[in-house]
Amino acid sequence: MSGTERAGAAPLEDRGRLYVVSSDEMRGMDRRTIELGTPGEVLMERAGALAVEVLRERFATALRRGVVVVAGKGNNGGDALVMARHLRRRRAKVEVFLAAGADEFGGDARTQWLRWTRAGGRAREIGGAGGLAALAAAAGRAGVVVDGLFGTGLRGGLDERSRAIVATLNASSAPILAVDVPSGLDADRGVALGDAVQATLTVTFAYPKIGLLVHPGAELAGEVVVVDIGIDPRALAEVAPRQRLLTPRAVAAALPPRAPDGHKGSYGHVLVLAGAVGKSGAALLCARGALRGGAGLATLAAPAPALGPVLAHTPELMTEPLADHDGGWAFSSDDQPRLLRLFDGKSAAVFGPGVGTSPLARALTEWLIGASPLPLVIDADGLNCLAGQVGWLKHKRCPIVLTPHPGEMARLLAGSPGEVQADRIGSARRLATTYDAVVVLKGARTVIAAPDGVVSINPTGNPGMASGGMGDALAGLIGSLLAQGLAPAEAAEAAAFWHGAAADRVAARRGQAGLLATDVIEELPPTLRDLQARLFADAPGD
Repeated sequence: MSGTERAGAAPLEDRGRLYVVSSDEMRGMDRRTIELGTPGEVLMERAGALAVEVLRERFATALRRGVVVVAGKGNNGGDALVMARHLRRRRAKVEVFLAAGADEFGGDARTQWLRWTRAGGRAREIGGAGGLAALAAAAGRAGVVVDGLFGTGLRGGLDERSRAIVATLNASSAPILAVDVPSGLDADRGVALGDAVQATLTVTFAYPKIGLLVHPGAELAGEVVVVDIGIDPRALAEVAPRQRLLTPRAVAAALPPRAPDGHKGSYGHVLVLAGAVGKSGAALLCARGALRGGAGLATLAAPAPALGPVLAHTPELMTEPLADHDGGWAFSSDDQPRLLRLFDGKSAAVFGPGVGTSPLARALTEWLIGASPLPLVIDADGLNCLAGQVGWLKHKRCPIVLTPHPGEMARLLAGSPGEVQADRIGSARRLATTYDAVVVLKGARTVIAAPDGVVSINPTGNPGMASGGMGDALAGLIGSLLAQGLAPAEAAEAAAFWHGAAADRVAARRGQAGLLATDVIEELPPTLRDLQARLFADAPGD
């Protein structure tokens, strides 16, 4: 995603994290900016003019074959009409099609319609006889199509005529530039409202919208370019958007280079409670993720029979054999004193990979939540033990990070994976704010929700990560960063970005198919090295 800036306008970032807005937040900032003295038609004029500059930059050759502009009756259509006027002024061939009657345009969109006609511009109404066929023919011969049908205010599905327009645009072979959001896309959830435009490029105004960054909206949006139309800084401060997009700069800044006089005690000690007979691999991947994440020390505590395979693979890892029940976790009041002693000298704990979901494991989960004096990451089977008993989190002693995939999240929320995926931001935020926990909802564009309701979106990662053990490694990495002193939300954000970036590097060299968690773990150190090198290379000189 790229963008432009205007001097004196509201900032685009918060501590290196790009602001991301909901449709309501964007409307609030627009409205407040207008109240503070910038007319709406000025914002619209800037939006359309800047979108034309992006169009000319990206599609210079195609532009010679002409542009078809489709305008709805709302503000999105007004933006598109500004584009048509600026393109015509630059002597481009422009054909404008209206999705509504010209008399239906109101407000600032009406002002732009009048400016278009006064400048000699003409338009055809799609609803008239042969209008849809004329649109199809024009789009077929055009070099670029501009989608200004609907913007962020769309609610519900498209009507029959709008669906036909969207289908006609998608059938064209010309690249499509979507104005603000592709028409038919839910700007808050990133799902198509029945039908949606498949854009080549989306030029979005002021700040990226949630739906452009989460799947499947990210695919529908194509490349996303943000243009700064001059939102008043006071409007940003008053609305205070609650979403962020993680960037390399923010993550590298959270993980500064090591001090010259640092030692293993400087970088924390992670306690990993994981594994059982047949599930030693999950425990090993989690512990290796903690070590490769930079923790000075890591101890794996597991049922004694599960530790044999681990010792042969990672001699740097310390182990603590525990009592077992048929190779799995044993837990009773007699075990509590020893488990409490395990916390001594540690900085953070990770629980869950490979522990199973037996009644004993469930009892251990409840006890750990109420007893752990350390920041605690709960992953995998730990989450499945928590399902149906999420109220246990109300009794936690220390910060907790939950790392569910969509299926685990559905069990925690007593819903379905489909419901979770239809509103990933809302699902993660609801769990985080209700139970005062950091929630890492894994998947394409992992989202990290903090207890205060602020949600970060992670842009790194690829489909090759859909393989066993990736989540175990991520849980260990989060635990490692907690042990090194990062705050829970910051540790979760940095770990998710770093983990995905390492996977992207491996996939770039070797392809996505066959990508293993061990590949990603081994790539963590060089990935961080390069992230930090980029940060300092971009830093201003003294």
